[in-house]
Amino acid sequence: MARFLFPRWANKVVPLGLLFGVLPLGAAVIGGFWYYGTNKHLEVGYQPDQPVDYSHKLHAGDLGIDCRYCHNTVEVSGFAAVPPTETCMNCHAKVRRDSEKLLLVQESWANDQPIPWVRVHNLPDYAYFDHSAHLAAGVGCVSCHGRIDQMHKVRQVAPLSMGWCLDCHRNPGPHLRNPADVTKMDMAPSTAVMAGAGVPPNPEPYQDRVPAVTTSGRQVQAPLHCSGCHR
Repeated sequence: MARFLFPRWANKVVPLGLLFGVLPLGAAVIGGFWYYGTNKHLEVGYQPDQPVDYSHKLHAGDLGIDCRYCHNTVEVSGFAAVPPTETCMNCHAKVRRDSEKLLLVQESWANDQPIPWVRVHNLPDYAYFDHSAHLAAGVGCVSCHGRIDQMHKVRQVAPLSMGWCLDCHRNPGPHLRNPADVTKMDMAPSTAVMAGAGVPPNPEPYQDRVPAVTTSGRQVQAPLHCSGCHR
């Protein structure tokens, strides 16, 4: 019985099939999962549209409104509260009350319904972050949020990853300032700390807690153990 032999050109079918079929398909699956399966709020540059065209550059920058006027729980709570409409109306009941940009604010106030703001800096549920503890230690808002006072629309400027947090916990000195100055966006951290006074060397990878950093008469010890952030 005669044997069937594939023609020579068939030898190229398998490698060409892999090159133009399987590999692109695999790349498409991986790319699709990365694009659609990864939360956008985990990426540097995440800048969602907000229901109200609120400019931090105008309010925090040009007008010099302190962060704590709107985010008034940040010094006493783990969360920096999103301000209620009442806070907006403290000013806008009189100021530019007829502006089209404030229509949703006016409706929210009249109907007693919150404005559906979109969270920009959103940590996973398994990560615990206490705003009040960081402010009390002297970590400025700008260290995590960037120059909010220069942003018309807020964007994420830091990865907020575990490695990024640990880099600061291992060497917090360059990010510390007097607690009274934590909301000053254009102020550099303590000159003495930046110069290296009191800044400990990086600890061993599994050291429980870094040596204390002394700045402004205070000692700051940032935890490195798991339960410091995962509770």
